[in-house]
Amino acid sequence: MAGVELRQLRYFVTVAEELNFGRAAERLLIAGPSLSQQIQALERDLGVRLLDRDRRSVSLTPAGAALLPHARALLERADDLKRRAGRLSGSEPVRLGYVNWLPAGLVARTSAVARLHIDAWIAPSHTQAARVADGSLDLAVCWVRTEDLEQRGLRAGLIGADRLYAVAAGDDTSDVPAQDTVVLLDDDTTSWSSWNVYAEQVARDTGARVVRVSDGGITGPAFFDHVRRSSRPVINSPKGQSTPLPPDLIQRPVVAPQVYWTWSLVWRTGEDRATVLA
Repeated sequence: MAGVELRQLRYFVTVAEELNFGRAAERLLIAGPSLSQQIQALERDLGVRLLDRDRRSVSLTPAGAALLPHARALLERADDLKRRAGRLSGSEPVRLGYVNWLPAGLVARTSAVARLHIDAWIAPSHTQAARVADGSLDLAVCWVRTEDLEQRGLRAGLIGADRLYAVAAGDDTSDVPAQDTVVLLDDDTTSWSSWNVYAEQVARDTGARVVRVSDGGITGPAFFDHVRRSSRPVINSPKGQSTPLPPDLIQRPVVAPQVYWTWSLVWRTGEDRATVLA
């Protein structure tokens, strides 16, 4: 038992609730193989098998089913202890998550009224919003739609916007109409769900062409390869806006209409803590 960590117990409880390693890994924001290794380590430390798993299914063993309520109770006590310690220290921290843009002014203003903890997980927008909804974050800077707010019980305030440009081969840096561009959609909806929703809306509203990819090519070297193969300029995602372009590619402003990606500060509708609301 000496090697058992609360983190591993939380992983076990999540897998037990989902009975699917992929969904559990998505909830926990870790890679599937890492989750499997942590469960194996927990089983090794406890000396019992907790889960039966094969290629198609996951189920609790009798030992896993017997230990599950005790693991949940232990995690609840640990969370309660953390909350009590926060109150005793004078104030509980405000937990802030973000994707890849965090305005310095927001950090300064938040730090002035509360103990600020900036979360280290740089997760996609839809994941950040979900974490605010489930209480694992107090605030998040992310892209979010009105229907997402209503569905998850969230509120939001617009705090920024990035004008997106297109990337193309050649030396023509003139404006390009949105209808003459391409937007990429990635099959990996775990990582690119928010972008896919946004890109599909851009295509519907402007007439831009949709190209589906499955190589994570929304950003990075794979994105540049897609641009080189495309007969049209490709709209860059907000994560790629600040990445230097290779010398054979150029930036082109998108017009008619200009295309913007928005950033909002998100919090729970029922939030009543003065430090978060401030």
